[in-house]
Amino acid sequence: MELIDTHTHLDFPDFDADRQALMSESRALGVRQMVVLGVYQGNWQRVWELVQDDPDLYAAFGLHPVYLDDHRPEHLTELGDWLTRLAGHQQLCAVGEIGLDYFIETLDRDRQQVLFDAQLQLAADFNLPALIHVRRSHAAVIATLKRFKLKRAGIIHAFAGSREEAREYIKLGFKLGLGGAATWPQALRMHRVLAELPLETVVLETDSPDMAPAMFPGQRNSPAHLPAICAALAEIMAISPEQLAGASTANARELFNW
Repeated sequence: MELIDTHTHLDFPDFDADRQALMSESRALGVRQMVVLGVYQGNWQRVWELVQDDPDLYAAFGLHPVYLDDHRPEHLTELGDWLTRLAGHQQLCAVGEIGLDYFIETLDRDRQQVLFDAQLQLAADFNLPALIHVRRSHAAVIATLKRFKLKRAGIIHAFAGSREEAREYIKLGFKLGLGGAATWPQALRMHRVLAELPLETVVLETDSPDMAPAMFPGQRNSPAHLPAICAALAEIMAISPEQLAGASTANARELFNW
C-alpha cells in the first residue's frame, strides 16, 4: 500500500532531533512521497534545503494567514522571485500554504484577503496548484476561488466543511485534504460528509506535527501516522484502506503531475 502525505511541516524544529529516522520509518510503512509547505518568508530556505536532500520530498511556498503579522509587502515580491527561480524544478509542486483564517479574530480579514488574492494570482501565473488553509472562512474562500478559476486548482487542506461546501470545492476542481482531525470521534458531521465523498476527490495528509489523529492523542503528528489515518478514514467511508490509499495516491500524483 503506497501513500503520499500531501501536507507536512517537516522543516519545523519539532523534528530536528529525529527527522531522518522518522522519514525512514514512514517509508517503511509505505509513505513514499511527502509535501513540505513553507508558511512565512523566513522558513522557505529551510524547506528548500530539506527537500533538496531527499528526492521524495517536494516543496510548496506561501505566506500563511496565521503568520499575518510577520508578513511584509516585499515578501510577496520575494515569493514571486522564488517561484521564478525554481520554475519547472521537479521538486517545486505548489503555492502554499495560503488561505483565510477567520478563527483567530485578531487577524485582519482585509489584509488576509489581499494576501490570498495576490498568492492565487501567482499560482495562476506559474500554473501551480494552490494548497489552501480554511478556518471558519469557507464562504469567503469559495467566493475567491470562483473569481480566480485556477486551471490546476489544488487542495483544500484539512477539509472540515459541509456537504454543500464540499460540492462547491469539487466543482472548482479542488481535492479535499483529509487527515487526523477527521478521525476524531467528535467530528460527527465530518463523518457523515466523508461517507458521501467521491474517491476521486480526496487526498490524504497529516499536517505534521499538528492535528494528531484520535489513535495518537496529544502526540506529535508525523507521516508515520498516515497508514493509521488511512485505515480509520476508510472505516468511516465503508471502504478498504487499500481502496482509499490507492485513490488518494492516484489523485495526488495527477494533481502534482508526478
